[in-house]
Amino acid sequence: MGWLDRVDDQVDALTHARALQEASRSAEAYVLLERVIRTTNDPAARADAMVQRLSALINLGRTAEFTRAIEEASAAVRDLAEPYLHGHLNALAALAAHHQGALDRCVMHLVRAARALGAVADPDRDTAWGWHDLAMAYSYLSFHGYALGAIERARQLGLTAGIPEETFAAPGIRLRNAVALDHNGDSDGCLRVLRDVAADLTRFVRAGRASQLRPSSLAAYGYAAARQAALGDQVATEGPEPARLITHGGDSARARDLRQLGQVCLAVADGRPIEAVARLDTVQVSNETLGAAEPARLRSIALTRAGDHLAAHRADRLAFRLAAQRNDRLRDVYIDGIAARIDHEEMRREAARFEGEALTDPLTGLPNRRRLERYITAVVTRGDRVVIGVCDLDGFKAVNTRHGHHSGDLVLQRIAGVINRVMRRGDFVARYGGDEFVVVLPDTGMTEAAEVARRIEAAVRLEDWESLVPGTPVGVSIGFAEVSGGSGLRDALSVAFEQADREMLRAKTRPRAS
Repeated sequence: MGWLDRVDDQVDALTHARALQEASRSAEAYVLLERVIRTTNDPAARADAMVQRLSALINLGRTAEFTRAIEEASAAVRDLAEPYLHGHLNALAALAAHHQGALDRCVMHLVRAARALGAVADPDRDTAWGWHDLAMAYSYLSFHGYALGAIERARQLGLTAGIPEETFAAPGIRLRNAVALDHNGDSDGCLRVLRDVAADLTRFVRAGRASQLRPSSLAAYGYAAARQAALGDQVATEGPEPARLITHGGDSARARDLRQLGQVCLAVADGRPIEAVARLDTVQVSNETLGAAEPARLRSIALTRAGDHLAAHRADRLAFRLAAQRNDRLRDVYIDGIAARIDHEEMRREAARFEGEALTDPLTGLPNRRRLERYITAVVTRGDRVVIGVCDLDGFKAVNTRHGHHSGDLVLQRIAGVINRVMRRGDFVARYGGDEFVVVLPDTGMTEAAEVARRIEAAVRLEDWESLVPGTPVGVSIGFAEVSGGSGLRDALSVAFEQADREMLRAKTRPRAS
């Protein structure tokens, strides 16, 4: 018995929405799913529709709506004992987190998705699609080995459920693997993968099954061929031309990106490198489709063909740096994940002492004001030297005004992660309220506190706010004060907070590094 066999309401509409998304008609699917959500009283139907709606939003690139859609789908799925739904939701949430630039959350959702999908007792075609979306998330995060394993699992389950092999051919996964190799200097490896992708398309054409390929797959096959040609490799002539293939993909945001970059590749392949460079000056594509390095790498290829080798070298070095930055971020996620796990265990043991009390801020996951006050009291009572810092966001009001409170919440979550990431082991971070955070530095003097402030300011300044809240820069002002010993603990804490707050306000008036 498959998942939809256990749904009692509007099964035909949910099945049709699936078919629309498979055909890259996500906008139509979204309208249909919204209708199901408004009209159904069946918890299973509602949960399925919300998971599908999240998939449609991701396909359409409507990033600003991801957070609310994930929250609503999570609430609908939470009480349903169906591992497929939990697995598919987490796979999609991983994709959404990746597009939002939250790699730590992305990795967390990937692990949860794999565990839940692996626990499905009676896998069916829906489970196969869950593994497909998990493979896509792995691929976008550059976990190419995991992506290939997950898509093979999807293919095997799909064949058992009667889904044709070509449905889960997933050329986009291998395409991202190929361009990642090229970005890191292995153009020969890139070409080997692109030739394998082309061979698959040729096999489907010869077997008369090319018409069964999904529109998104056709777009990926087209870009793979165009990219191969841009590198100067001979492209097989059997089957549709790359220029025609890249027009497929429906209303998918990824397909639009492939179409624009594919035209750049074809201009290079056709001996029009100056036109290719001009196109690159005007295209606007997501860094998540093929990596931030792809436009720079294409610029290098085009400039080389145009004979401007110095400019080509500069573009190539930029591509390499962008690819290296991505690899560094992945390593940071791994290391931060281990640190977070250790911190989580310590926090869990500490929280047991305050069982039954709400001590955590629900938005950021940081300790809240009540827990902060207890922590400071305990540290000062022991007689330890301690410095308190008040951190206030700059530009946060503009974020809420221009982008709405959901984006504001994302900024607060990102800031909490940034501050936590640069603190020393043993330091304490809490959300005090609104856009104000407090850090507590035990056994620390003001000189060390100034260095901590510098690290926080630098980390916030270097964060990629443009991708999260375009045109709205975010900064932080920080003030520190040392808690002085004295006759009254409460008075000493109050004086320290007031002094730190004054220092923070002074920091807001000082010129900032650009």
